Amino acid sequence: MLIRRSDSSRPQPSEITPQAVYHDRRRLIAAAGFSAAGLSIGPGAALAQKASSAQALQKLPGAASPLSTMEKPTALQDATTYNNYYEFGTDKADPARNAGSLQPRPWTVAVEGEVARARTFDIEELLKLAPQEERIYRLRCVEGWSMVIPWVGYPLSELIKRAEPTGNARFVEFVTLADPKQMPGLRSDVLGWPYVEGLRMDEAMHPLAILTFGMYGSVLPNQNGAPVRLTVPWKYGFKSGKSIVKIRFTEKQPVTSWGRAGPSEYGFYSNVNPEVDHPRWSQATERRIGEDGFFQRKRKTLMFNGYAEQVGQLYAGLDLRKNF
Repeated sequence: MLIRRSDSSRPQPSEITPQAVYHDRRRLIAAAGFSAAGLSIGPGAALAQKASSAQALQKLPGAASPLSTMEKPTALQDATTYNNYYEFGTDKADPARNAGSLQPRPWTVAVEGEVARARTFDIEELLKLAPQEERIYRLRCVEGWSMVIPWVGYPLSELIKRAEPTGNARFVEFVTLADPKQMPGLRSDVLGWPYVEGLRMDEAMHPLAILTFGMYGSVLPNQNGAPVRLTVPWKYGFKSGKSIVKIRFTEKQPVTSWGRAGPSEYGFYSNVNPEVDHPRWSQATERRIGEDGFFQRKRKTLMFNGYAEQVGQLYAGLDLRKNF
């Protein structure tokens, strides 16, 4: 998705934003002093400690999935204080600062559309749909930077099978919470609300498409998408909707929030592809959060974020430059 050409070690909120926000002078000035390298000390750490103590995060059991990478996980402080979650603000520090207003309990998720068994699940019901033996996935994720996060969840296919999609179900649409009382960022017109994303049915059924309830062995912090989100590690991060309230099965391809806001920049597939540049920057390299020293070299972006062997067959014969 949004990888800057600059070699500067200071990530800017202009990554993964439309041009209206990209050119917002006040946000750029505010962001200039916020470096990912400073996340492990000072304000970033304070935000992480405040968020964790305020939520008293519940532990989630589970064993490591064989789908996990062996790469070193990103520091918890970094993963919980450097986020994109525009419902709580467009700067990377805004979600940790503002998401305390989100109420992740009680919570329900409606499953509807082209299914034989439409119903509404309580969040506790969703947690129990799949066995706990293999629920922890250490996965790479990319949003213009990259992290390795131990997510806690299970394949989305577990829920899909129980919904029994009809023959007309070709896509799965994900709708996230849009409550101005809980989400101050909704006062902004940076996107149309609620936030909507979608997958093709075969993508949604892939075992690496994870319905996610936690990270680092505990329930999701608010700023990371509590109480339930999607994790699709071979796609750019904005494809993984947070705080999901509705899962709808459709015959037609959903119109996604970023696709509506910038159709020439944010395609429906949004697969990690170093060979296809964003209109405003190269996507050939990425910055791994936690490796942000001035002389630290960027990493080469891997096709499908390194998951080509697992998911490449989903796109056999598809023009990935046209279907970006």
